Amino acid sequence: MKDLIRIKTLISSDIENLLNQQVKMEANSSSVYLSMASWCNRNGYDFSSEYFFKQANEERQHQLKFYKYILDMGGSAVSPEVTNIKHEYNSFREIFEEALDQEIAVTQSINNIYGRCLKTQDFLTMEFLNWFLKEQREEEYKARRALELFDVIGEEGTGRWQIDKHVGEIKYDGQA
Repeated sequence: MKDLIRIKTLISSDIENLLNQQVKMEANSSSVYLSMASWCNRNGYDFSSEYFFKQANEERQHQLKFYKYILDMGGSAVSPEVTNIKHEYNSFREIFEEALDQEIAVTQSINNIYGRCLKTQDFLTMEFLNWFLKEQREEEYKARRALELFDVIGEEGTGRWQIDKHVGEIKYDGQA
C-alpha cells in the first residue's frame, strides 16, 4: 500500500527527505535564536534580545512552511527533535558571527535542495523554494549588517550599547 501512496505524491522520496532535513534545520535555527535572545537579555542587550526573538519566530514560521508544503504534496512531514543548543557565548560579537554563519548554512541547504529539484525537474518545489531564496538574501544581508556594526561603531566605551540600539533598525528593501 505504501508504494501506491508514494506514486500519488507530488515529490520524490529524495526531495521529501531533503525537505524534512530543512524542517529540522529551521527548527534548530529557531532554537538557536531563542538561546541568543536569552543570552542578550541576561547581559542587558535588550534591543538585540528582541531582534533575536523576532528571528526565532521567523525561523519557526519557515519550519512550518516547509512542514506544510511536504504535507500538501502528499509526503510525510517529520517533527524534528532539536538538541545540543548552545546557551553560553563568549562575547556579544560572537553571537552575531554565529548568526551570520547560521544564515549562510541555511542558504546553502536551500540551494542544495533547489539544485536537486533542478536535476529531477521538480518545478513545483523549485517554485516553492524561490520565496525562501529571496528571504535568505534578506536574512544574510541583515546578519552581515549587524556584524558590520561592531567594526563601524567599535565595542569600546558605549560601543556595545550603540550596537545593541541599532541592531533592530537594520532594514532590507531588496531594491537593486
